[in-house]
Amino acid sequence: MLSAMYENGGNTTHRFLDGHPCLYVYPFESQLGTRLVYDHFRSMVPHKYRWPVFDLSASPIDDYRAIIDEECKIRARTPYVSKFRAWRFDFDDEKRLDRYLKYVAETGRSRGDNVAAFFRATFDVWDNLNRSGEECIWVGYSPVLTLDAEKVLLDLPTAHFLHVVRNPWSAYADTKKRPVPLSLAFYVQLWALNQYYALQVKELFPERMHILRLEDELADPYTVLSQLCAKWGIQPSDSLRRISWNGVPMDQVFPWGTIRVPTLEANQAVACELSNDEKREIRIRAQPYLNLLGYENFLC
Repeated sequence: MLSAMYENGGNTTHRFLDGHPCLYVYPFESQLGTRLVYDHFRSMVPHKYRWPVFDLSASPIDDYRAIIDEECKIRARTPYVSKFRAWRFDFDDEKRLDRYLKYVAETGRSRGDNVAAFFRATFDVWDNLNRSGEECIWVGYSPVLTLDAEKVLLDLPTAHFLHVVRNPWSAYADTKKRPVPLSLAFYVQLWALNQYYALQVKELFPERMHILRLEDELADPYTVLSQLCAKWGIQPSDSLRRISWNGVPMDQVFPWGTIRVPTLEANQAVACELSNDEKREIRIRAQPYLNLLGYENFLC
């Protein structure tokens, strides 16, 4: 599983991983949450971005219907209102349900088994998927799922979790471009909370929890992502040098994310769009993670 705070480069990393012959990379955000998620984060993060909760009295078909998976289901069921409508996607959600039920009948119902069946079924019925025949790892991406990283790693004992972090100045400058952006105070609070959980879970699961700075990835995506591939037990691929979707090269990450051009220069430039007061307030609110993650001198 891959995650990042909003506008921190999760979609960018997801697109760099796309096309690797050993990876089944989910086509959109894999929004696995259900409406049954109800905890201390419920007022901060949408249900769709959480690790799912399933009703003990439900059936496998109820479990499947409960998974929100908004981007994929909209593209599959009502393609002309999807922001991804220009990208060919031959996929039938009802066929995925049938395959999902088959897998769960074999494994039984549990949160880990339900999620595994959901991913396996997705790639089984994606008809125009560019397959290499070497795929052995499923890759999902959901923003701010780092809050639930410990649950993911406990539920899926062979899984790895990749957390991507971006400097908070560039990240906030990009989130300001949304139609209804989060306030600076709340945005940086949630950014810091993501780093808190990422660093904590890294201590608990040092071999399976990975933290990647977007700035390092943008400087040399092939080298940085190749190092991660080694930890996942797969060889690097030239595909790591470029962003793509279903193996088709892309000129920009948008509409998969607000980062359009994944370069160090663009990343630095967007931070400069902020006022001096905004830069100062972000520095105050983001401590001590600026030091811990190497961003103390980013604006110098």
